[in-house]
Amino acid sequence: MDTAVREAEGDFGPRDWAQHPPYLSPLYKSTVLRSPRKPLIPMKQCLSVRTGPVFGHDSVDALDNDLTKNGRVNGEPVGERMIVTGRVLDENGRPVPHTLLEIWQANACGRYVHRWDQHDAPLDPNFFGAGRCITDAEGRYRFTTIKPGAYPWGNHHNAWRPAHIHFSLFGPSFLTRLVTQMYFPGDPLLPLDPIYNGVPEGARELLVSRFSIDVTEPVWALGYEFDIVLRGRQATPMEG
Repeated sequence: MDTAVREAEGDFGPRDWAQHPPYLSPLYKSTVLRSPRKPLIPMKQCLSVRTGPVFGHDSVDALDNDLTKNGRVNGEPVGERMIVTGRVLDENGRPVPHTLLEIWQANACGRYVHRWDQHDAPLDPNFFGAGRCITDAEGRYRFTTIKPGAYPWGNHHNAWRPAHIHFSLFGPSFLTRLVTQMYFPGDPLLPLDPIYNGVPEGARELLVSRFSIDVTEPVWALGYEFDIVLRGRQATPMEG
């Protein structure tokens, strides 16, 4: 099926699964219990998959993309301010507008605002750790936040997760949700992380953001760029 016919019918090009992490990655221990043991059965897309229901596009507030303000109670959040921006692109490099992006992350000390996170690090009363925005006509998004800290996890002895930000993307319906993670350049924990290294070699580097002096704002915040490509040879690896 050629591209024009595929677009007219609302279908997507085939996904290259070799670009994405396998469901079973033994060094990432929780995948041993949760990964499927039988081959997945692809389902033909129907109208409901491509068109709805949708969630949240019409209820994004002005401060939702500024994590330095949307959780503020009595002061500034603690940590290194940063700006994360980029574009959501399709397999042909074209922008994907009106995509709902949500992010969540640990605070500067490496702790999430979640009851299951019992890491012995302080919570920040002025940092909620989550935000969202809608991509513009050029597929661009922008978040202002605090650089997250590394944190220990129970995968193996002396295991620490590199600093990262979780990204969730909603397309035209619930069933088109994609989830990925963004890392930071030069992080010494990356070569030791089973989640990062579970992504095929040659693709995992696409999860690392780029420092940008052009995005950096003087006397305010460092800037990073992270483009998200949905399909094709440069597709951003997504979580299963």
